[in-house]
Amino acid sequence: MTHLTLDKVSVHYDGQPAPAVERVSLDIGKSDSGRGDFVVLVGRSGCGKTSLLNVAAGLVEPAGGLATVDGRPITGPGSDRAVVFQNDALFPWLTARENVAFALRLRGVPADKRARRADELLSLVKLGDAGDKRIWELSGGMRQRVGLARALAAEPEFLLLDEPLGALDALTRERMQTTLLDLWAAAQVGVLMVTHGIEEALVLATRIVVLAPGPGHVVRTFETHFGRRYAAGEPIRAIKADPAFAAARAELTDAIFEGEAA
Repeated sequence: MTHLTLDKVSVHYDGQPAPAVERVSLDIGKSDSGRGDFVVLVGRSGCGKTSLLNVAAGLVEPAGGLATVDGRPITGPGSDRAVVFQNDALFPWLTARENVAFALRLRGVPADKRARRADELLSLVKLGDAGDKRIWELSGGMRQRVGLARALAAEPEFLLLDEPLGALDALTRERMQTTLLDLWAAAQVGVLMVTHGIEEALVLATRIVVLAPGPGHVVRTFETHFGRRYAAGEPIRAIKADPAFAAARAELTDAIFEGEAA
């Protein structure tokens, strides 16, 4: 199993009097023979969720501690880690297929092979008939799916997701949650995701890490199983209707807001 590890990581931005994050440790495993970890970071604003994801992506250098992939220090972005942001950041002048194939083009993959692989990935995100569409012809949810397919085109070990569903309407967001679970199951990647959605975290995660601000630090960790239940074939609505899901939502909510001033 491959591991992405943050070991006692601290983040301190220039001009700020206090660290954004202090001594946070995380571990995300990616299995070659089954599903990897799906770790979700939650917490109040200012607790350092995105800072930690940016350290894992190699976009921010920690002030203390170490970020590694299988013991190799992370010194910048790499093909072993693909990042998907809330803004889809697609190229509007390209088709959906051309956007997905862009990383393959940079690697020198021949045109016919990259088009075929792009179509396979678009089918994986349930956009098999959208390859010829321009980005401006797609809905917000469809654009995010193209972004996910483009990230997977690089064949990363880990997907790093920064509020990828945050800009979507409620119905599209719910559909995209199951799409993410389907991708996680099919692609055999490890996932680190930031979200403000309590129910979303419970649906997706195998492990939820709760952060609190002042500076950002871990206050609780929850091992969860609802996403694995969906991957095993249980309908998502049945999972959400389970009293255990409601109890977990209440417990997670309490953990996030514990200690907040009234």
